[in-house]
Amino acid sequence: MWKRVTLLWTLVRGDARQLWFALRHPGAPVWLKLGTALLALYVISPLDIIPDVLPVIGVVDDLVLVPLAIRWLLKFLPPEIAQATAGRRAG
Repeated sequence: MWKRVTLLWTLVRGDARQLWFALRHPGAPVWLKLGTALLALYVISPLDIIPDVLPVIGVVDDLVLVPLAIRWLLKFLPPEIAQATAGRRAG
């Protein structure tokens, strides 16, 4: 189980780094900046799809939705930005 958690953390961390580098790229599209801002607002907002008051399931939805949203944003990156940021992702 810990091996899976470690692998998941590595993937999420890599995706978050790639998103960060894509946002800092001079040719970053406006929709990427807007989508990232909305994702950040979702994370810090008290409004939630499943309230955090529920013991476990309230936190699990954030742990699932945020990585999926990051992956979705990265999927639609323009090819030149994706290629420029892919090399910096792991490092």
